[in-house]
Parts: sequence; structure tokens; C-alpha cells
Amino acid sequence: MANPYTLLGVSKTASQDEIKQAYRKLARKMHPDLNPNDPKAEDKFKEISSAYDILSDPEKRKRFDNGEIGEDGKERPGFGYGAYAGAGNPFNNAGGGFSGFNFDFGSAGQPKGGKKRSGFDFFSEMFSNAAEDGDDFFSGMKRRSSRKAQGENVKYDLTVSFLDAALGKEKEISLPNGKVLNVKIPAGTTDKTVLRLKGQGAPGIAGGPNGDALIQILVQSHPYFTRSGNDILLDVPVSLKEAVLGGKVTIPTLEGKVALTVPPNSNSGSILRLRGKGIKSNGKIGDLLVKLYIVLPEKPDNELTQFMREWTPAASDPRAKVGLN
Repeated sequence: MANPYTLLGVSKTASQDEIKQAYRKLARKMHPDLNPNDPKAEDKFKEISSAYDILSDPEKRKRFDNGEIGEDGKERPGFGYGAYAGAGNPFNNAGGGFSGFNFDFGSAGQPKGGKKRSGFDFFSEMFSNAAEDGDDFFSGMKRRSSRKAQGENVKYDLTVSFLDAALGKEKEISLPNGKVLNVKIPAGTTDKTVLRLKGQGAPGIAGGPNGDALIQILVQSHPYFTRSGNDILLDVPVSLKEAVLGGKVTIPTLEGKVALTVPPNSNSGSILRLRGKGIKSNGKIGDLLVKLYIVLPEKPDNELTQFMREWTPAASDPRAKVGLN
């Protein structure tokens, strides 16, 4: 196994936050569920997880830096109780280490009542008493063995249509670990809104609570609607005849088609407001703002051309009103 610092791509002076960020980035990239066609992904994921296990624990990291444990997290020869199990050691036996011994410390290992304790009972009592007496080393061991921690939050992107975001809808999302969640998208959700699903993230540590799933909503654009706050903007083409004489035209809204009345003598750029036809969000309802623009026939209309040649309009210069003459 490679050096943990090398595996995570951090320096030996990296902070705990830098180590955590590096691990998260690699874990998301190398997670086996995200690389189903890469047989080496699982091994790589295990390696970076093992590296993070060493470097995320200040005590393990210190021992690794001092050469007391190796890249696999195991004791190096010459450190720990295993160092005293070699040839010539008076405590060595055929089984190695302390195996096969039943320690008897006489009265020192006897509780009141005279019943002897085994050596392991003696050490258990010693660790317990040391922790109760405030010994930093032993109490630290006890704390680390039972420390609870919340699981990591996990982030996902969910792409939804403009209408689903505007009107609200429940969508199904499949997580990389195979879990399927139903995500309720509130009406009026805007692009890049993040929804938090409590307890749907990574499992907790040592019985701690699960992390959360953070779902970022990515809203697709619409072919003709655009959004401005809770209002919806819509450009609607009208013919020259409809603009001059007025009339009814059919237009789309978020909830279906409606008939819109175009007033006579409407100009391009005129805006008609349909109240209550916008987005309903947080107790407020927007409007649908319809902007008209006049469209001439695609093919030349000879009658219209002849009429315009003979027509003598009232003297006026439309460009003069806006200072373009």
C-alpha cells in the first residue's frame, strides 16, 4: 500500500480540513457504485479509505509520522507489546506474545472477598481506575473507543423541468448506493436550490446519527417561458390585422391554454398582464406578463403591398418620439 499522504495527494503539513476535503473528493470519484465497469475502483476506494483512517485520527497520524505504524495501520517491528515476544524475552513462549499465561498477582489482583482475578481482569481494572483518576492516556483511549460522530453529508444533483420546478412535483432519485428516495420539489423552486433530506446521508460512526443528503435542484430552461421572481414572461407574436383590429388569441400558461384579448391598435412591445397566472410560492401568486410583437406574413401578400402603397397615413414619425430621427 502506498504512503497515505501520497494516496490522498496532500503534504505532510496538511491540516485536518485539507485532508478531509481531499478524501471526500477522491471518495466521490472512486466510489465503486459510480464506477461499475472499473474492477480496480473498489480496491482504490479501500486504499484511500485506509489512508484517511490513519491521517484523520491525530493519534494514528502522529504514530505513522514517527514510524510506529505502517501504511496499513499495523504496528511496525520494534513497537508495541509485540516487540517483547522475540527470542530471549523471558515472557516469550511457544505461542508468542503473552498467550498461554495466566497472570496471578497475589493479593494485588484480589478484590475484597479473596477471589483471585486473572491477569486480564487485573489490567482491565487498572485501565478503568486510571481513567477514573484522570490519567490522560487511558481516559483518552476510552473516549476514542466510544466516540460517536455524525456520518458525512452526501451531495447529489437532480435535474427537473421548468414546469415541475414552477408547479412543484415529487421526483424519484436513485443514489449511487442503490437506495431510491422520493424528493418533494416545492412549487416555485429556483435553479440551484438545495434540499436537505435528514438522515439520508452516510451512516454514523460508533452509533452516531446518519448524515444528510443534500439535493441540488437544476432547473431546465423552457422553450418560451422565462421567470422573473414569481412572474412568468411570455413573448406572443400577433399578425398585423390582429394588432390593428384587435381580437382573441390562444396562448399557453403554466396550467394550460387560455384565450387572450388583444386590444385594437396594439403595438409591438405592448405588455398585457394576466393576474394570478404566474408562480404560486410562499403564499404569493405571480402574474403572466405577455409581450406582443407584430409579425408580417412569411410570404409577400400582394394585396397588403398594394394597400400600403395607396394608403396615406396621418403624418407622424414614430422614430421622432424616441429621438432616433
